[in-house]
Amino acid sequence: MKLYSINAGNFKLDGGAMFGVVPKSIWQKTNPADNNNLIDMAARCLLIEDGNRLILIDSGMGDKQSEKFFSYYSPWGNDSLIASLNRCGFHPDEITDVFHTHLHFDHCGGTVKWHSSLTRLEPVFKNAKLWTNKEHWKWATEPNKRERASFLKENLDPMMESGQLCFVPSPSDKQTSDTGLGFEAFFADGHTEKQMIPLIKYKEHTIAFMADLLPTVGHLPIPYVMGYDTRPLLTLNEKELFLKIAADYNYLLFLEHDAHNEIISVQHTDKGVRLHETYKCQELF
Repeated sequence: MKLYSINAGNFKLDGGAMFGVVPKSIWQKTNPADNNNLIDMAARCLLIEDGNRLILIDSGMGDKQSEKFFSYYSPWGNDSLIASLNRCGFHPDEITDVFHTHLHFDHCGGTVKWHSSLTRLEPVFKNAKLWTNKEHWKWATEPNKRERASFLKENLDPMMESGQLCFVPSPSDKQTSDTGLGFEAFFADGHTEKQMIPLIKYKEHTIAFMADLLPTVGHLPIPYVMGYDTRPLLTLNEKELFLKIAADYNYLLFLEHDAHNEIISVQHTDKGVRLHETYKCQELF
């Protein structure tokens, strides 16, 4: 097995929304804001090369939205999904599977593009199975008013119409389930219904792709929960449970949204689970 960090782009989000009830005087110590109160964010995806399979975990925002749409998220830097794949020596047609932790636009937008005719939308990865789970798919395609702006029909409809959509099994009596893709996933419902956190066995490590369960290093304290989460009290419990396991078993946490910290380990302290070490992907992969 080989792993590759794939940067699908960088953007900015409101720091207050990212930290919920936590005061700016506290969160700005780890996540400094610009003059518009925006903090740096990444769309860092993970590519797994395992035998004949090339599995991409999440795909960023993509590039098909309007200039007005992107103006809300202040894109910065030169990284993009396809360019990052190419730098690692891969073409989109070689991807066999795209695993979506959940279907908010910043996690799945890169899965769909405009056809060359600009008259219809189609999957970027024409030979790939596109994975989610049934409960989350229903949640995304019948959205509540709070999340409606995050579940975009232009991302979801082409997946269904392509015939490439597939569902992994949800756990029946526990929080972790085998995805059938060579790794397990921890299911969490606080941010959105049935978000999946991949747990990848790599060499002597377990690498957890943290998605929105832990957006940045600054979110390690248990009460630091995003204003975007639909069930923040549930996030508290899920994050506490997961971070205790991560500290107990020395997981490496791959941070999708932290623009400045790629992979971390955590440890138990008197204040709870806190940062232990930080790593660059190139040190480990």
